[in-house]
Amino acid sequence: MHTASDVTQLIGNTPLLHLKQVSEKTGCTILGKAEFLNPGGSVKDRTALGIIRAAQASGELQPGGRIVEGTAGNTGIGLTLLANAMGYTSTVVMPLTQSKEKIDTLELLGADLRLVGATSYSDPNHYTHTAEKLAKKFAQREEHGAIWARQFDNLANMDIHCRTTGEEIWAQTEGKVDGFICAAGTGGTIAGVSVALKEHNPGIAIGLADPAGAALYEYVRSGELTPSEGSSIMEGIGINHITDNFAHAQVDVAFRISDEEALPYIFDLLKHEGLCLGGSAGINIAGAVRLAEHLGPGHTIVTILCDYGNRYQSKLFNPVFLENKGLPIPEWLVI
Repeated sequence: MHTASDVTQLIGNTPLLHLKQVSEKTGCTILGKAEFLNPGGSVKDRTALGIIRAAQASGELQPGGRIVEGTAGNTGIGLTLLANAMGYTSTVVMPLTQSKEKIDTLELLGADLRLVGATSYSDPNHYTHTAEKLAKKFAQREEHGAIWARQFDNLANMDIHCRTTGEEIWAQTEGKVDGFICAAGTGGTIAGVSVALKEHNPGIAIGLADPAGAALYEYVRSGELTPSEGSSIMEGIGINHITDNFAHAQVDVAFRISDEEALPYIFDLLKHEGLCLGGSAGINIAGAVRLAEHLGPGHTIVTILCDYGNRYQSKLFNPVFLENKGLPIPEWLVI
């Protein structure tokens, strides 16, 4: 019999999905890695598994120990599911600004959820720094100890994407991939995939899709960490500092993607191709279109379809919220 022995074996090996409309629009083959099919519903399940396996191997994470992380939500969901399955406990620190659906999911899964105010990374009360402080407290007082997952700077993040996501893309395209593009949250995905693909073929173009208000677009272009104009409602992507993971990314070209540009791709994908995906997938698909236009027709481009859209229903598919932000509203939700 072919069976999975536990939930960890359900992570990865996600299919590549042909995105019909944008492929026809650009004359390229644009493929989306269906990371929403992971058991926790997002690409961050890979990150969570990589961090846990590395901590186990080093002896840092002891049986019965606690895993503490600051997250926009999806890594926390992945860590909590794996903690439940592998005999650990989890504490998740998340900004109050994240979607109600992710908050509800973490509570459902039994995470020790700590909600904090949204603030800049330079602020000592930023959710990442709060998680680090909590991890140190738990490590001192809990019988089985605690670790801080530190997904932004823990290279186990990019390593698992190099070993799995990148290698899967190369195998699934039979080496015929010409470009890869995605946004950066921790930088683990774009770093790991870029390293893996470039090892196979240095000529593969790696693109960064950066939302408005983030600084990596300008960093790739000029080396300056200057936030672009505007802001974005997209969660979990768009940063203004160089993480240890992103420092390893081999990026050739960057595109600044506004919410106004990205959201119609999400709405069209739902209406015409039957997929309800989150906002980061919209940024990524818009980036894939830009990269296709940059490379020209006839190329094969891969991007990441990060998570399901129902995780953001109260924002992305809320006509009142979208109208108040001056953003496009899908026609079937127009009041």
